[in-house]
Amino acid sequence: MGKVRLDEVGYWSEIKLDIVRKYATAYSKILRKWDLSRGHVYIDAFAGAGVHISKRTGAYIPGSPLNALNVDPPFSEFYFIDLDGGRAEALRSLAGPQENVFVYEGDCNVVLLREVFPRTRYEAYRRALCLLDPYGLHLDWEVVRTAGQMESVEVFLNFPVMDIHMNVLWRNPDKVQESQVRRMDAFWGDASWRDVAYARTPGLFGDIEEKEDIGVVVKAYQKRLRDIAGFRFVPEPMPMRNTQGVRVNRDPKASGVVPLPHRLKAQSHPLCIAVPAAEADLGAPCHRVPSGFSPLDGRVSRHWEVPSSGTS
Repeated sequence: MGKVRLDEVGYWSEIKLDIVRKYATAYSKILRKWDLSRGHVYIDAFAGAGVHISKRTGAYIPGSPLNALNVDPPFSEFYFIDLDGGRAEALRSLAGPQENVFVYEGDCNVVLLREVFPRTRYEAYRRALCLLDPYGLHLDWEVVRTAGQMESVEVFLNFPVMDIHMNVLWRNPDKVQESQVRRMDAFWGDASWRDVAYARTPGLFGDIEEKEDIGVVVKAYQKRLRDIAGFRFVPEPMPMRNTQGVRVNRDPKASGVVPLPHRLKAQSHPLCIAVPAAEADLGAPCHRVPSGFSPLDGRVSRHWEVPSSGTS
């Protein structure tokens, strides 16, 4: 397999991971307590290698997959997807030989619709918590719409502000490359984003298109999540900021989180599974940051030993 380069994540990405971890814990506790399903599963569509490097400290920190595997009470199944074969293989090594852990190498836009979502049908009393955390405009609207229509899948979605700013929302939209326009069309579901992103004002020689603030685009996407995808509850997004409180645009994994929980049956309000206020450590999980790292180049070697306890 060779060496696999790990993501270096910033301050807000660490906070985002912690938010998802706490939410997943609360979600799993509620599903177990109320016996609301015949199995609740965790899905990470852009799972990576399972471990990141903190830009703040240089330390290795668990990613979403390891955090999910450590949730107590546990999810009944885990579905991890990554397009990179090396990262997928690294994640398989971390997870170990478990019958309820499924790691896919491939395009999540295909794998989710063909392989994973059919196993989480509402009619089969199955439920899922799905993390959609793309690096950029790599997520198709059909995936999001399908999750909303299923009524069994709750979603955490990272809105890719950086990619949109850099490659699509230019002051002169006519100069945007056609390939980038197609990417945005796939993410949005159609070409209507342009009517949202640009305001037309009368000019001397016809209408002038002026770029709107990104907040306008986010609001319109939220509306699509409610009105078209069918999510019943779409809270306000949480903008990613650095340690000085400035919004982050350079970290591709820290551009904005939009949690999209469905209202669970037998629960009064989705806020009852919001992020708990108390900080909780990882306890004594069987999945920890593995040995085999080379701190010189920020990579992880092929041969890992997954410790049964403690940190490496």
